[in-house]
This record gives sequence, structure tokens and C-alpha cells, in this order.
Amino acid sequence: MARTFRVVMSLAVIGAVAYGAYATRDLWLGSAERLLGYQNASAPAQQAQGERRNGQGQGSGGSGRRRGLSQFSGPVPVLAADAKAADVPVYIDGVGSVKALNTVTVRAQVNGKIVEIDFDEGQDIKKGDVIARIDDGVYKAQRDQAVAKKAQDEALLAGAQRDLARYQLMVKSASGTQQQVDTQLSLVAQYTAQIQVDVAAIESAQATLDYTTIKAPIDGRTGIRNVDIGNLVSSSDTTGIVTLSQIQPISVLFSIPQQQLARVNAASLAGTLAVEALGNDGQTVVDNGSLAVVDNQVDSTTGTIRLKANFPNDKLALWPGAFVNARLLVETLKGVTTIPSAAVQRGPNGTFVYIVNQDETVAMKAVKVRQQDDTLAVITDGVSPGDKVVTTGFARLQDKSKVQISASPVQSTPNAPAANDQGQPVAENDPQSGQTNNANDGERPHRRHNGEGGNGSHRGQHAAGAGQGADASGSAAPATSPTTPTQQQ
Repeated sequence: MARTFRVVMSLAVIGAVAYGAYATRDLWLGSAERLLGYQNASAPAQQAQGERRNGQGQGSGGSGRRRGLSQFSGPVPVLAADAKAADVPVYIDGVGSVKALNTVTVRAQVNGKIVEIDFDEGQDIKKGDVIARIDDGVYKAQRDQAVAKKAQDEALLAGAQRDLARYQLMVKSASGTQQQVDTQLSLVAQYTAQIQVDVAAIESAQATLDYTTIKAPIDGRTGIRNVDIGNLVSSSDTTGIVTLSQIQPISVLFSIPQQQLARVNAASLAGTLAVEALGNDGQTVVDNGSLAVVDNQVDSTTGTIRLKANFPNDKLALWPGAFVNARLLVETLKGVTTIPSAAVQRGPNGTFVYIVNQDETVAMKAVKVRQQDDTLAVITDGVSPGDKVVTTGFARLQDKSKVQISASPVQSTPNAPAANDQGQPVAENDPQSGQTNNANDGERPHRRHNGEGGNGSHRGQHAAGAGQGADASGSAAPATSPTTPTQQQ
């Protein structure tokens, strides 16, 4: 028991010592770093004096927040494009699915055995082409029986008509009675009606016989057949023999927000609206069609309304059941100012662009965007046709910056510096510098989390007692986003 107590006390003492060392690490680590700093005091002091002479305003041991600014001097490389006047179509986009214009499941209308299949799977067939044949022996016999019954009744009618003529002569010669004539007239009428029944029976039997030959009800393409030769089929089968789909032309059902309904209805008054079906990339137009119908009610659960468009589908680019993006043309803006969408930047005061002046400086200009997609933006105010706007290279760009328009895309530098409120770049962990922030400070990484390395305390103040810079505390000026406008012109 005593041994266990001693072990526990030893562990407690060790833990207390370790905790004390950790809690006072700033004191003894700072002393060690100052000792190491004095060994190289002359070099930081010289570096600090040189930087002060160059107007860099940095101490020799700056934290790296504001070092190496000279390397960013000179024109900023950018890409630019000219604003143009153009006619811009206005689309409403929707997501939908492709649906065959007509779809028919071909089923048997009579019971029997399949004796013939007259189509190939995936074949394009015309209306009236034979699909399959059912054994018709029984149905031919029924038709022949109806024909024979009619012939029998016609013979009986002929005999009754002859008897009626004799009875009428007998009445005239007073050798017969009127009752006999009336009875015979009734019999003739019965046989006449029976013949009409026989005619109907023949037509029914013939129709049933015709059903044994199954024909295509529409033009379309056959799918995979569900029944093979020799199988028994009946009129109650739900799967059918094959499904026919009319895919030329074809339909697309897509939905748009209910807020766009009034716009669509207004545009429809001017004529039929054009619809484009887009490929998997969302950009390539695979077919052009027209709006066929707008649904008569809005889906209250989704707040959308369905539209149906028809496409010729000459290239068979659309297939039933596939998802597709549809684009409905509702308007064309005539002679509007357009710029690449990449030129439009957004800040707390709204959208803006950088316009390149004749002296190769840029001016930040607030703009009003009427509509914008992935590639093009329509500007209603702030830019005129012929203005040159910056499209790439915003990392170090601000109002009145000197720029150099490059012929090739600007390569983004990792950890690109942001601009401070004076318009100067803030370099942090600059890859072109021979030292990193940690190396300049001579501080351990964990001290940055304690606020001593992050505040940019000058190492030159320890080494030479000077360390004077643009920021006396060595703290970096607050950085602003390169795409955030600091002023509106």
C-alpha cells in the first residue's frame, strides 16, 4: 500500500513540474531566443537600416507581414477584353426529362398462341405494319359459322315471302283468310330481322379474326419484346407483346419557377417560343424545338409549372426517359453592352469592374448588371462599348494601379498577397524570399498562437534597438479583399 502511495505521489510531482514548465514556456523560451538573437545582432541591424533607407518602414526582424514589398513593384499583369454592343437572347432554364411523343404498349385483343413475330427489336416501323400473328383457326370457324347462319336465315326468308304471296292471292279469291296473311307477314319480318343479326355476327367474327393479326397502331420504334413465338397470350395481359415509342418527333417535359409564368405567357402572345435542348455539358445545343403547351396548373409543393416542347430529333440525340436541360427563349435584348462575366466583381457596395485607361492604369467603376451567365454579362450602366475591362489578374489590383495587359492567361501565385488599405500588397510566407516568417522572427510556431509571433514584433528592436518601420508595432495593416471595391467612381 505504501509503495503504491509513493508511486502515485511521484507521478503527481512529475506532472506538476511538467505543467509548470509548460505554463512558463514563454519566459524561458523567450530568454533562449533572445540569447540566440544577440549572436546575430549585427546582421539584423544592418538589414533594418537598409530597409529604412529604402522607405520600406520595416524592422530587421519583422514577422513577415509587410516584408518583401519591393518584389511586387511595377505594372500588374492582367488580361483584358473590350466591351461590345450585341443582341443578347434572354433564356429561362429548366430541367426536365425526354418523353416519347406517343407511347403504345401493343397487347393481344384475343386469346391464343403466338405463331409468328414479324418485327425486330429496335426496328422503326410504320403504322399498319404487322407486329405478330395469333393462331386463327378457331376464329375462322366462328366467322364461317356466322356466314352459314346468315345463308340459312336468308333461305327461310325467301320461303316465307313466297308463302305470303300465295296467301295474299287466296284472300283475293276468297279461298283464304286475312289472318293467314297477317301471320305470314309477321314471319317474314322475323326472318328479315334475323338476317340483320346474322350480318352483325359475321362482322363481329371477322373483327375477332382480324385481331389475330396484330398491327402497329402508330409510327415508332419497337423496344425489347416481352413474348416469344409459341406463348399463349390473352386480352387480359398487361405486359403486352412490345412497346412502341414515337421518337421522331419527340417531347421534353421541363419545369420552370412559377414566377416566370407571366413572362412566358406574355412572350407567347408574340408567337411560338423557341426551345433548346442542351447536352450533358449544359452548353452544347443538341436539338432545337418549340414550346407546345404550358400546363394548366402550378405544382403547389414545388412552386413550379411544367412546360412541354416538341423537337424533330432528326439526329436521335434525345432519348425517352433521359434527363435534359431545356432553355426557353423569351426575349432578345437589342444592342446592349456586354462584357465577359469574369470581369464583373462583387463587393460590399455592389458590382464593379476595372476599366483600363489610356495610360495603362485602371479605374474601379460601379456597374449595373441586367443579366449574367457563365460567360457573358449585360451591363446597363457604368460601361460603354469600346471600354476595355480587366478579366483576370485581380489579386494585386486596385483603383489607379498600373497594369500590363498580357497576351496569355495570368498565372496565379500561391499565397498571393492581398492589398491593404494603402493599396500595398501584404506579403505573407512569400515564396520568393529567402526566409519564411518563422525564420525572420526566430520564433517557434506555437508562439504565433500566443500572439507574440503574430503581432509582428521586430527582431531588430532586440538586436540594435532601432527596428523603426512604417508600423511602429510591426503589425500589418488590415488587408482588404482584392475584389472588394474601396471606392465607387
